[in-house]
Amino acid sequence: MRSTYREVEVNKLGLTTQSTGRHTCDTMQLEKGSHDLVVALLGNPNTGKSTVFNQLTKLNQHTGNWAGKTVESACGTVCHQGKRLLLVDLPGTYSLCTNSPEEEIARDFLISGQADCTVIVADATCLERNLGLVLQTCQLFPRTVLCLNLMDEARRKKIHIDLSVLRQMLGIPVIPCSARTEEGLPELLDAVLKTAASTPRPTAIPYPPSAEDPQLDETRRMEIKAAAIVLRAEEIAGASVRMQSNAVQSRDRRIDRILTSRATGIPMMLLLLAGILFLTITGANYPSALLSDLLFGIVPLFESGLSALHTPAWLQSLLLDGVWEVLASVVSVMLPPMAIFFPLFTLLEDVGYLPRIAFNLDHAFCRVHACGKQALTMCMGFGCNAAGIVGCRIIDSPRERLIAILTNSLVPCNGRFPAMISLLVIFFTGTLSGRLRSLYSALILTGIMVAGVAATLFLSWLLSRTLLRGKPSSFTLELPPYRRPQVGQVIVRSIFDRTLFVLGRAILVAAPAGLLIWLLGNISINDISLLTLCADMLDPFGKFLGLDGVILLAFILGFPANEIVLPLVLMGYLSTGTLVEIGSLTDLAALLTANGWTAVTALCFILFSLFHWPCSTTCLTIHKETGSIRWTILAALLPTALGSFVCGTIHLISLLFL
Repeated sequence: MRSTYREVEVNKLGLTTQSTGRHTCDTMQLEKGSHDLVVALLGNPNTGKSTVFNQLTKLNQHTGNWAGKTVESACGTVCHQGKRLLLVDLPGTYSLCTNSPEEEIARDFLISGQADCTVIVADATCLERNLGLVLQTCQLFPRTVLCLNLMDEARRKKIHIDLSVLRQMLGIPVIPCSARTEEGLPELLDAVLKTAASTPRPTAIPYPPSAEDPQLDETRRMEIKAAAIVLRAEEIAGASVRMQSNAVQSRDRRIDRILTSRATGIPMMLLLLAGILFLTITGANYPSALLSDLLFGIVPLFESGLSALHTPAWLQSLLLDGVWEVLASVVSVMLPPMAIFFPLFTLLEDVGYLPRIAFNLDHAFCRVHACGKQALTMCMGFGCNAAGIVGCRIIDSPRERLIAILTNSLVPCNGRFPAMISLLVIFFTGTLSGRLRSLYSALILTGIMVAGVAATLFLSWLLSRTLLRGKPSSFTLELPPYRRPQVGQVIVRSIFDRTLFVLGRAILVAAPAGLLIWLLGNISINDISLLTLCADMLDPFGKFLGLDGVILLAFILGFPANEIVLPLVLMGYLSTGTLVEIGSLTDLAALLTANGWTAVTALCFILFSLFHWPCSTTCLTIHKETGSIRWTILAALLPTALGSFVCGTIHLISLLFL
């Protein structure tokens, strides 16, 4: 009955089994093919399970120091001793008694009987918490191996684990590992092969007689069994674990008193965010100018090559002015900030700070009847809103998950930062110099991001009072220990997984957008280009928003990617559909002010960039996650309506008082 109710609730809200993750077991009937064994990787969230998977399979499942990253299963192959093993990385789960879609995925896959062996990845630094799942699993699936991960951290924290006692009390193989350094992984594969070929007998849990008393209802019997498992886990941990020092735990608590307290948690969060933005703005200036000079500087070489091939003049203009120069502008503007922002943000993730953000904002989200986990998906949205929306699968409640999906695009993705930074420097901090200008720009940009968070809370409150009524659900938020990040891996992962991915997407959509702008600018009716005609049609509404028709047209044509909006504005002002090189912010400022821009125009542009419809990739992701055109349209209308109201109000105030 519980599953039926969940299905009704999910369908009523318009969510799909794709977005809840429950589709995985329906679609993932594994074909062994040439594989000799199927091995399931199971474990609590944030035990390094995906790191074990990546190291063994050499794949690239996303990892980080917070719970909930794996929202559906992933598969990979590893060869060992002439055997081909198919590894299945299941979502993190605390129990086989399911309370969330992720736990349903893990449980249902194990029950399907497809796995020849189950590897439970446990955190050696907090073994007792992990033993509940270990005991549940090995009672149901005897071919189980315990991978005791994070042994390097356990040694650093002076935690000693008696492996022989642990093996004896559990009755299953126990392999100490440190996945980040690949310590113990060959031995783990040896144990998997040996266990899959044998019939081990795990030590039985001594349940009290009342656990099988037919006079008690099923719920009460389950509670008795759960209590017995907890007591057994405590007994095993007490016999096998010895802690010599509390120094590291005390250090973590001291740090948390600053980063998660009511008095200093939010200010420290804003300070860290401002610091990241300051480093991004300061470090991106010179590389951006260098890239611009390089990419625009090779245009004459292309012209010579095309002329040598006797390419028609119109085709040369289309390729160079309409496509290449748009791509050059997108790359030079986007790549340097992303190459700095993403590694810094990933460092915070690996250190373990992101769950602290969710902890700090949990009270605010509960006040608006949303889920504190929404703060984590919001943080993912700072990199890419589409990734943040997929990340909403970690939210258990369908109602709260839908609220998070509908409001995720209110936080600025990385594609909106370059234009915001340029306009801040030109119109608000241009009179300052050096690091002071970068500092003030970072502070203002932090304020803009705070405005995005405030808008997220406001619309979450509005939705929870109207279309998506309900009370906030409780959830377990695990604060992981602070960990020393592997800087080299962080840089490589952030550059290839995030920076180049987002940049590649921008390039793919910028090329056809540049082509369209060129056509609109070069096709005329009565000596007036289509670009000018379209801009003139939109001009009245644009003026109402404190913008103009060209800016509004650029936002519309920039629907494929937010990164190309400002370059499209520049092309629109030139009226020829040709993008000239903007060699410096001074050149950009001269072009904008010549077309009537003021500080109010820049402010309205920044706010409308923050509050307008999501990009095409995000809209497609919303539709995929909700399975509903209605919710997708609403997700586009909500920020647009808010942005129109805010910009219109600011423009009206400026007319009255400035």
